[in-house]
Amino acid sequence: MVSVEIDPGSGFCGGVIRAITRAEEYLSTHSRMYSLGDIVHNEAELSRLEQRGLITVKSLSEVPEGGTVLIRAHGEPPSTYEEAARRKLEVIDCSCPVVLQLQKRIREAYASLHAEGMHGQVIIFGRVGHAEVLGLLGQVGGDALVVENEAMLLQALPQLDFAQPMAIFSQTTKSPSEYAAICRLLRERGASLVVHDTICAQVANRHQRLLSFAREHDIILFVSGRSSSNGKVLSDLCRSVNPRTYVIGGTEEINPAWFRDQDRVGICGATSTPKWLLEEVANAILRLP
Repeated sequence: MVSVEIDPGSGFCGGVIRAITRAEEYLSTHSRMYSLGDIVHNEAELSRLEQRGLITVKSLSEVPEGGTVLIRAHGEPPSTYEEAARRKLEVIDCSCPVVLQLQKRIREAYASLHAEGMHGQVIIFGRVGHAEVLGLLGQVGGDALVVENEAMLLQALPQLDFAQPMAIFSQTTKSPSEYAAICRLLRERGASLVVHDTICAQVANRHQRLLSFAREHDIILFVSGRSSSNGKVLSDLCRSVNPRTYVIGGTEEINPAWFRDQDRVGICGATSTPKWLLEEVANAILRLP
């Protein structure tokens, strides 16, 4: 018989909790509201909120004039707020305070790098096309280099002017060790680089704890939405120390063949994975024959 433990550090981060709470409060007195993009990168939680009246849209053009739109925790570029104002939309802004601070720091760094005739470079370590990264690019009119990994940075090196100063920022949910490697590579190439510590502390602190949790269990079930950037980072982290790590979206993806008698099973998830889903997975494993 297996034993099951849920990682106590898993579950929604503060920014996601705030956004979902605001949505639930609004929908308790209104029949519908619109979310610009997925409020959370988790299919099961999205389905729950859709049943309560949350409608996910890809652009503001899908929101009827006078409608209410929620800005999710990932944040948005200035152009989004300008368009919402033009179309007389009510905005419920749930941008994570950590993301808002990062946006402010990028704007300030960009202004400094381009003061008095300088032509410095802003670099963003993040996933190309990710909502948070698009919001960051919008703060500087798109004038920043986005790199996802060391290989992408190496390809981009010929575009960089190492005679000019550089400032680097990280998407808030990226891996601290990968960010450090990117910064080290730039410095080895002679960059005059200012490194900004912008990975969310809640995310960064999880890495060491999650490594210990993955080592302490025979098998790890990592519960995450397929589009979660943070889920990809953290599940890869688990797999780096425990090859018996399986990523699932919910109970329907559990395979009984994965388990051995007396296995110590660890259940964990991304910052976009709800606690109720982790508990469902744990209970489903305990019911396996």
